Amino acid sequence: MSIFDQLREGITTRDPAATRALAAEFARSLTPGTVLALHGDLGVGKTTFVQGLARGLGITAPVTSPTFNLFTLHRGPVNLVHLDAYRLGSAREFEALLVDEFLSPPWILAVEWPERIAEAIPPDALHLELRIQPDQSHHLWLRRADATERATQA
Repeated sequence: MSIFDQLREGITTRDPAATRALAAEFARSLTPGTVLALHGDLGVGKTTFVQGLARGLGITAPVTSPTFNLFTLHRGPVNLVHLDAYRLGSAREFEALLVDEFLSPPWILAVEWPERIAEAIPPDALHLELRIQPDQSHHLWLRRADATERATQA
């Protein structure tokens, strides 16, 4: 079963290391140009997931939340643009950031709080939902996976 199939069914992780490992595996199955919308409340592990994505993409620099910078560009074999849209009020504010200037191939864009800029998220974006369960484990699943044909399902 591919990582996409597993995430469509939902995967539970018990600690941040397991979430990062899952994200690293997922990253290796993505193709450049993928937009990943990360949904979930504060503290559910969105940045932890992006840390794993970075490792899976071969990025060795530390990854932290770009809340105050709004976005961070992590260079590697595949560039990762990490956007925290929490402080943005609209797609217009997103467009004013000129993030597209940094989307030089190859790249993957990971967006935390994508609902803040919903109209700017492309229709073929992958949408990943993250939640904390009552036992404090983390549950992750692809809510919608229209772009899976753009990813290699290794």
